[in-house]
Amino acid sequence: MARKNNKILVPGARAELDELKARVVNAKSPEDAKFEAAEETGVPLKKGYNGQLTSEQAGKVGGRLGGSMVRELVKMAQQNLGKK
Repeated sequence: MARKNNKILVPGARAELDELKARVVNAKSPEDAKFEAAEETGVPLKKGYNGQLTSEQAGKVGGRLGGSMVRELVKMAQQNLGKK
């Protein structure tokens, strides 16, 4: 089931999560990452209000970022295990 809010479960983790998002898509900021993912998937995302987007379109952007983040986290975990 999808979460209905973006509440971070670990206090103080917002900055690190934003850095991870940016690193995953090689963008300058998390905001840039979002727009880059939208452009790559053909979603007409623009700054400001995007109420015209369908759930499917919004899911393409979030799925793209989420999948990339999971791959990066797995890679980081594998590297950390290799160090031990």
